[in-house]
Amino acid sequence: MAKKTDEEKTGGQLLGEKLLFNLKNCWDGADAGELEKIEAFAKDYKQFLDAGKTEREFTRRALDMLIKNGFTNIEDLLEGRGPRPVLAPGAKVYQHIRNKSLVFAVIGSRPLIEGVNIVGAHVDSPRIDLKTNPLYEDSELSMLDTHYYGGIKYYQWTTIPLAMHGTVIGRDGKRRDICIGEDEADPVFTITDLLPHLAKEQMQKKASEFFDGEGLDILAGSRPYPDKKAKDRVKLYLLSLLHEKYGLTEEDFAGAEIEFVPAHRARDLGLDRSMIGAYGHDDRCCAYAGLSAALEFAKAGGKASGPKGEGKPAYRPPEKTVICLLTDKEEIGSMGNTGAQSRLFENFAAYLCSLSGGTYSEIDLRRCFSKSSMLSADVNAAYDPNYDSVYDKKTASYFGKGIVLTKYTGRGGKFGGSEANAEFCQKVQALLNKNKVQWQYGDLGKVDKGGGGTIAQHVANLGVEVLDCGIPVLSMHSPFEVISKIDLYTTYRGYIAFLREA
Repeated sequence: MAKKTDEEKTGGQLLGEKLLFNLKNCWDGADAGELEKIEAFAKDYKQFLDAGKTEREFTRRALDMLIKNGFTNIEDLLEGRGPRPVLAPGAKVYQHIRNKSLVFAVIGSRPLIEGVNIVGAHVDSPRIDLKTNPLYEDSELSMLDTHYYGGIKYYQWTTIPLAMHGTVIGRDGKRRDICIGEDEADPVFTITDLLPHLAKEQMQKKASEFFDGEGLDILAGSRPYPDKKAKDRVKLYLLSLLHEKYGLTEEDFAGAEIEFVPAHRARDLGLDRSMIGAYGHDDRCCAYAGLSAALEFAKAGGKASGPKGEGKPAYRPPEKTVICLLTDKEEIGSMGNTGAQSRLFENFAAYLCSLSGGTYSEIDLRRCFSKSSMLSADVNAAYDPNYDSVYDKKTASYFGKGIVLTKYTGRGGKFGGSEANAEFCQKVQALLNKNKVQWQYGDLGKVDKGGGGTIAQHVANLGVEVLDCGIPVLSMHSPFEVISKIDLYTTYRGYIAFLREA
């Protein structure tokens, strides 16, 4: 049917177009060229996600990208002898904090005291961690004692293949990185469940009581060490394998960081391949989109100058300094020296100010924060028709409708959350509209049905303008979360627009 012209529309139709907030499905507006870009971006994201299932792995791979794009470790500049260098517009610097958090910047042409533009996300995800003394033998089965990390439904983590990722520092002081279960030739691990034939009592319990946190122990082996005179032979055999491959002893587990995550890879989901199913979308889909957006300014400075026909355009730095902040520990409250509640971002900003020329001033740092803007790049709960009763359809976010703006977070009267002011919300909305990036509202469920938080409040406490802004997700915090490819790509475009123009 031919599209109606304005002359053919009624007064009510025209008024509706002017006043109503009508969202289209983003797939409807994508031409062949854009569809190709969406698929290419999704492919790169899946590969990155598979290689970055822990916070250490994600930031390590991100760091590789920074180094390839000419970034310099800011700590090397600070520790150099003699006068400190001055970061000129276009300079690219990073700091990798204890191998778990990462922050980097592309220096803009305007002074730092005029503010910076930030995209911040977290790179940790719910998982199963080992306790400090995890290995034991029971009934000639070798088991690993665990403590879950972040908000999970216990039952979702049973009877699925798990991979072992971690970092251990041995007696010799050497770091050993562990990854078992990701290669097709590797063994995997699992948490067992009770068979239906014996589960009569279990099935009468509430879902939250099927398991308790103490019962999520991992099955790791059943073969005894060949020496029949040895003690705990099944446990010993498992230790002998770990010692052979990684040089580990049981003592080394005391301070180790060993995580168990789903062993499956990110996959296209649906016959139409419009979605991605994977572990760790929360919040690595926003982290990857933010990382990729900020790196565009390292390649082209946000703009290219030079008339057409004169070869490659000259590099031109962004106007305001662009910063990407990737933090750890959000799923457990952003505590610790790699979480957003630490001073890692404040420190990095201070380092930038100290290398901007002139005499460092605490006042300059505070002025920088007061004029800075940030998108807290975190996911929201997509509307799920299977669970209609917990969503408010008017304010829920939907697949295929674009980047989600979440004005406030928290729970029970917005407690413990962050809320952006009206001026900043309108600024971001106008910016996205100008760049033809479709956005939608997004509250996390009905009032008093739940809630959640992000890193927004911790950066806002510094005086920075912050708005939560990310990708809608189905099955959040499960071992297999789902996002839409077009929402991923739209969010990436939105972050670029914000970093360039906010």
